[in-house]
Amino acid sequence: MTDQRSDEGWGAVSAGEFDRVSHGLWVEVPAKSYRMPDPVRTAAVRAVIITAVTLIQAMIAFLSTLAGSWLAFPMVLSSVASTVVATWGVLDVWVTRQVWNQRYGVVSVPSSTARELRRERRRARKAAGRAAREETGRPPGAAPLGEERPRGGLTTV
Repeated sequence: MTDQRSDEGWGAVSAGEFDRVSHGLWVEVPAKSYRMPDPVRTAAVRAVIITAVTLIQAMIAFLSTLAGSWLAFPMVLSSVASTVVATWGVLDVWVTRQVWNQRYGVVSVPSSTARELRRERRRARKAAGRAAREETGRPPGAAPLGEERPRGGLTTV
């Protein structure tokens, strides 16, 4: 038997090909979206649990109605109430997300007005520095000729 296993099973590869293709147990794929903030995630988990309970109650109400059980009427009433609570839970996720974005969200897209203003200020500072160097031959903030700049720290007078 040779190293070439072409039809021995699903996904069979030769020994040489295995060395070339081999990698770890899984391949890390970077996330396309960031993790939800904690308050939003908490509200989302709460909404999912409430919705799941509501669906279970609705199913029990439906099956109880088909079976003609006495449990059908109380389950229908609780399903209606639970539907209102589940709607509140989903709206809570939406409101919590909006509040979090307004308090902590930062617009940081390349076309942001604030970023453009910073960029313009930086260009103006660089242009002023170049003009000062061309005019005096020294970097901006340098001491005039013959004088020494203080080195910092405490000085006595």
